[in-house]
Amino acid sequence: MSQLSLRIYYEDTDFSGFVYHARYLHFFERARTETLRDLGIDQRALFEAEGGPFAFVVRHMAIDYRSPARMDDLVEVETAIGKLAGASLVMEQVLRRDSEILCEARVTIAFLAKGRPARLPAALRDKLVAMHKS
Repeated sequence: MSQLSLRIYYEDTDFSGFVYHARYLHFFERARTETLRDLGIDQRALFEAEGGPFAFVVRHMAIDYRSPARMDDLVEVETAIGKLAGASLVMEQVLRRDSEILCEARVTIAFLAKGRPARLPAALRDKLVAMHKS
């Protein structure tokens, strides 16, 4: 599991003072990107690699909004790999303020080569397996 700390800014909120629902997508995306980076997966290098472009794309996302975050909150996004398949993976994400769960997401990510689904290369799979929940 990896963790990313974020501060909630005024620009993240709506007229109610709570985080606007679509901003959670940004927070989760940043956390997924940093998780891949922490695993040594360089998405730009993948995209520019010979035989590519290779890319990860969101295929499906389910979000459960439990409680709102507010301006100036310090939150943490936890990201784990819940399932690893041939050409895809599922990332499970939890956004917390202290110990309180504010929002959860389950994200199915597809791996593409030249714009089409492709099996995860062995070297890439090995890096992802290291973080896979048992």
